[in-house]
Amino acid sequence: MNFVFISPNFPHTYWQFCYRLRNNGVNVLGVGDCPYDALEPALKGSLTEYYKVDSLENYDQVYRAVAFFAFKYGRIEWLESNNEYWLEQDANLRKDFNIQTGVQPEELALWKHKSAMKPVYRAAGIPTARNHKVTDIEAARAFLKEIGGYPVIVKPDVGVGASDTWKLENDADLERFYANRPAVPYVMEEFVFGNIYSYDAICDSNGDPLFESSNWFPPSIADLVNKDLELAYYVTAEVPPALRDLGRKALKGFQVRRRFVHFEFFCLTQARPNLGEVGDFVGLEVNMRPAGGYTPDMMDYAHSTDVYQIYADMVTSDKRLLPDSGNHQYCVYAARKDSHHYAHTHEEILARYGNRIVMCERMPEVLSAAMGSQMYTAKVPAMEDVQEFIEFVQKRAE
Repeated sequence: MNFVFISPNFPHTYWQFCYRLRNNGVNVLGVGDCPYDALEPALKGSLTEYYKVDSLENYDQVYRAVAFFAFKYGRIEWLESNNEYWLEQDANLRKDFNIQTGVQPEELALWKHKSAMKPVYRAAGIPTARNHKVTDIEAARAFLKEIGGYPVIVKPDVGVGASDTWKLENDADLERFYANRPAVPYVMEEFVFGNIYSYDAICDSNGDPLFESSNWFPPSIADLVNKDLELAYYVTAEVPPALRDLGRKALKGFQVRRRFVHFEFFCLTQARPNLGEVGDFVGLEVNMRPAGGYTPDMMDYAHSTDVYQIYADMVTSDKRLLPDSGNHQYCVYAARKDSHHYAHTHEEILARYGNRIVMCERMPEVLSAAMGSQMYTAKVPAMEDVQEFIEFVQKRAE
């Protein structure tokens, strides 16, 4: 099997996808804009060949790279980046090279546009906040009247993360947004008071999950970027049953097949008419790629498993071959930012938590606004240990 992996060096942990695929007998062919000599040794050892392009944004160059691999190695059975940014380009390449194992361009609208996700949620029986496509301020005021007023969230219709997302709390905020409105399409959505939980899954060709996990995120990811706050989140020991049921409905509703996905839900902290009571889950958005940053590795630690191997087995056999370990704990991430000063030193953190710390790294600059400058990740047995770890790592100096 020939598998073309687009941008296998970013995030840098993605070398593990390539490594597990190669161990399963897959011919892994990399395309990226990073010089070959700058690739990590583990990634180099996982690739049969690497084709450098000047820019992954240049479709003609990436097309020629895939064409070269097809000429040299034969038919390309898989092409994937596992990166939301390249989702559309991946689909176009599959169409051009008749690769049937992934999403095609005509299927993308439901996956990329937040406005298109809402009808799918409703058809699948998943509650979801009301929204409308941003046009003019008069239409916005009509939408505000429909949902009962402020606050609302405005965000790009296409995009990932919390960049360019704002909470509007009054008429002044509304007028300011429209006076400085970006040129890209936006959606306005009723504000939901809740915590964010994810439903993460690797699914087979029938859209059935081979692996499931869940993460908890702070209520406002946008504040991390816009207010320079520190990120803390964790992988839960078990997927809440109600969330698991909605996640599986979303897999079917969005017709997901043979992918690693990251779906986001609100867990309501305030009851909301037409959505639910406190503790109910509400669909937020779907991301057709693995959770960002080091979260796949955190899933490994939380569940004593290997999600990269489960993914590779899905690719080569459409099955899960790695059994459930039965050992499930919490894995918690707490970040610090260089712009702040903290009560406890790096050495004190390492001394206090010892071998419970499973990762401790500087984050790439491109991710630091959301993910922090320095991260600490620990595996702990109980929820109270999660909170204690976060508080110790992130306590600021007085």
